[in-house]
Amino acid sequence: MTIYSFNLGIGWASSGVEYAQLYRAQIFRNLKQKAKFVFLDLITGDNIEHLTHNIGFTDDEIIWIYQYFSDIKIEPTSYSLKQLENSFSLPFDRIEQNTGYVRYIFDKANVMVTAYFAKKNKNVVERAEYVSRGKLIRKDYYTHTKLFSEYYTPRDNRAYVYERRFFNQDGSIALEEIVDGESSMFRLKNQVIQGKNGLIAYFLKSLNLTKTDIIILDRATNIGSTIFKYSAPAKLGVVVHAEHFNDNQTDEQNVLWNNFYEYQFDQVKNVDFLITATQSQEEVLRRHFDQYTAYTPNIVTIPVGNLNKLHIPLKARKTHSLITASRLANEKHVDWLVSAVIKAKEVVPDITFDIYGKGGEEQKIRKIINDNHAQDYIKLMGHSELTQVYQKYDAYISASTSEGFGLTLMEAVGSGLPIIGFDVRYGNQTFIQNKKNGYLITYDKSDDISIIISKLTHDIIVLYTEHHLADFEQQSYNIAKDYLIDEVQQKWQNLIERALND
Repeated sequence: MTIYSFNLGIGWASSGVEYAQLYRAQIFRNLKQKAKFVFLDLITGDNIEHLTHNIGFTDDEIIWIYQYFSDIKIEPTSYSLKQLENSFSLPFDRIEQNTGYVRYIFDKANVMVTAYFAKKNKNVVERAEYVSRGKLIRKDYYTHTKLFSEYYTPRDNRAYVYERRFFNQDGSIALEEIVDGESSMFRLKNQVIQGKNGLIAYFLKSLNLTKTDIIILDRATNIGSTIFKYSAPAKLGVVVHAEHFNDNQTDEQNVLWNNFYEYQFDQVKNVDFLITATQSQEEVLRRHFDQYTAYTPNIVTIPVGNLNKLHIPLKARKTHSLITASRLANEKHVDWLVSAVIKAKEVVPDITFDIYGKGGEEQKIRKIINDNHAQDYIKLMGHSELTQVYQKYDAYISASTSEGFGLTLMEAVGSGLPIIGFDVRYGNQTFIQNKKNGYLITYDKSDDISIIISKLTHDIIVLYTEHHLADFEQQSYNIAKDYLIDEVQQKWQNLIERALND
């Protein structure tokens, strides 16, 4: 029995979907349940192993569809400059060195080879680019040997890839892709396969799935119909990672499903189970199927995260210290939090606010801090492992207007932090009990930003001037107990047993 979780891509800054998969992987390890995490996107910027290992997956848990047909396993890059130099058919004339790459120049042949180091290991070559007479002709990608090559042709002063070859360890071709713009044809052994979905279908058939296997679909954009068609006889589950419908375009007669889930919901009779991250979303989703469709699927709630333990501070928390942790993206509205803390300082003079995370809004946020001379008490902390960090603070704040679950909210209550956030579905309403372990602030997107910031400011001040935080702290720990790993693990065990027995 194997559980296959299907995703598209992965990057250095992983989303909540990848973190949900990682928490799932940890539980499956505990259950000694064989599990594979399948990635279907073409990934050329980095060795996929570096990305999956960076977040916490083990190499034997990963399947990359492009590498699956090769006998080269998922592994970190170890290819050296000396190996690359030994592969040259001509001696190079000179070298240009840089911190991120080495360039070999063959003057007589009018060829340049640029070897790019792995991002986190400057001793190994992850990619080499071959340029002939000023035109890019090939890129080679490495693990311990050459994993695959891309071949380019010049057109309209640009280089266009026309072929990819994925190799076995002996250099033979394991998989070949012929590229024509947005279309591809694959050659594999004696097979000619049309298009990416054709390759996915072939891959699914090659798994030789049985009724004791389970497929979990985490992302389905452009691939959902293929997964549905070729998943049998395995059981099929769909994880709902975000808000599943558009509130503004839904009325008593019609629902507008989130387009990321529309296909899965339309084909829900072929789904063995749907998974939501919170009980409140399960209730809303169940109500929607009852109201708008003639079929109510099997829906279960399993948190996408879990806590190994409750984190109790070993020393006193810093007084009036706030923390938030998120991508610095527009929808997280960290700039609102900064403005609110600046105003709250007028009443709580020793307040501090640390912001963990990176993202496109960083410069905007930094400018607000600098313009208000708030550098001494509001700090951008960047990325960090936060497990042992939350407990140093005495409250968590969020200005996100939509959280399907909210892993950082779970981690915050797991360290006993009161939370201030908006009264919006689903994570905030799950982890914040109004006036018991924090505050749920009424939110209307039509409100002027100054009104929203005033509401945040008011509740920060009230939290620190009118309440005994120890009571809020204890209630956060009470909420967190439902997310301890043993509790979540049992939910997965129950789901697996029910799915296989149906």
